[in-house]
Amino acid sequence: MLLETKYLGKMDIEENKIILFEAGIPGFLEEKEFVLLDIPGQEIMQMLQSLRTPDIAFFITNPHNFYADYTFTLDESIVEALHIENKEEIAILSIMTVREPLQASTINLKAPIIINNRTKLGKQLILNGDQYDMKATITLSEQEGSD
Repeated sequence: MLLETKYLGKMDIEENKIILFEAGIPGFLEEKEFVLLDIPGQEIMQMLQSLRTPDIAFFITNPHNFYADYTFTLDESIVEALHIENKEEIAILSIMTVREPLQASTINLKAPIIINNRTKLGKQLILNGDQYDMKATITLSEQEGSD
């Protein structure tokens, strides 16, 4: 399937890579199908690209790249909605606001994206409480920042 992307041009994607967000993503409720795309030369970020609207794409990362102790509990309703059978089949991702230099970027820890890699179902959660910030700073090691 040929997909027009916001940042990476036209790409051929496999239909079995499409992730369904049945309720959409907050702020983008009509956008229900996305695909995770690798960014050439980038190891810590990917692109979450809408299939419906080429201009809707999010830079995402594993929050553990920056916050090793990041943790929260999934409600049973989320486990059921995404058909999660074990924690090994899920990916936890966070949307980034990318700036130049990269160290000025932020990560949204308040609203993680949960994807079941087996069922290809996804959902963005809004965590209750004040433990995590929507614009958490990132810290790059010297090795990551020198590429």
